[in-house]
Amino acid sequence: MSDKRISDSMEQALNDQMNNEAAQAQAYLALGVWADSNNYSGIADFFYKHSEEERQHMFKFLEYIQTRGGEAKISAIPAPRDNPVDLESCIEDVWQHELDNSKKIYALVDKAFDERDWPTFNFLQWFVKEQIEEEALIDELRDKFALASESKDNNANFYSLDRDMANAPQEAELPREKNL
Repeated sequence: MSDKRISDSMEQALNDQMNNEAAQAQAYLALGVWADSNNYSGIADFFYKHSEEERQHMFKFLEYIQTRGGEAKISAIPAPRDNPVDLESCIEDVWQHELDNSKKIYALVDKAFDERDWPTFNFLQWFVKEQIEEEALIDELRDKFALASESKDNNANFYSLDRDMANAPQEAELPREKNL
């Protein structure tokens, strides 16, 4: 007698996303190494922390799959993309990366809804909120970069951006959650 409480196709889709989260952790780790190698220690620290956060997301999927009677299946992680050519392309790559991940999460939500798999639908709502925060966080980074890069005299603004990123939060505060 099986105690599996998710469909085979949902189990596979959740496993795919779990492995995607692992690949994202590796991608952020690689970007952290790149930033560190280019003397952006604050940005490197930001990416290292974000790598760990993505790894935690992977574990959330793993635990959920196992809790619902499925089997988490670890697959090979593809190599991260080549190093960015500069800080701007790095940040834009991260932005696109988060937008792509949001689409994957939303597709899972649609699948859970279509299957009337309410426990999985509910589980995925945490990731929907997380992706809203991730997009806001990286969009804020894009805005800060644009402000810092308008004047490039002696790269002083890049230095300030890098210093600010050393202590940047890993989550963006949503307007509805701010204390007014």
